[in-house]
Amino acid sequence: MTIYWLVLFVAVFVEIGWALSLKWVGTSPSLLSVSVVTTLTILNMVMLSFAMRGIAVGTAYAVWTGLGAVGITLCAIWLYHDPVTPLRLMFIALIIGGVVGLKMTAAS
Repeated sequence: MTIYWLVLFVAVFVEIGWALSLKWVGTSPSLLSVSVVTTLTILNMVMLSFAMRGIAVGTAYAVWTGLGAVGITLCAIWLYHDPVTPLRLMFIALIIGGVVGLKMTAAS
């Protein structure tokens, strides 16, 4: 795995933290919560753009958004008791399968 893929996977975790911090701003707006969202936004974009130096743009963006969506959904299930249904789990599995396929077929 290249450094670009490693940075992309770290960016996915930053993306998950960013999305969860948006919920925090929505429920408890403060200087701290807004500062965290702003910092995570900048860090997220810097990491994604770095990863795109070595990974095709379409692949990097699809992996980043796909795994981010899966992570955010799983965290929302755990933290906010979002519904868990077999259909939701099937679609999560489809996203993961797509990400794995993109990684396996990527040039770098």
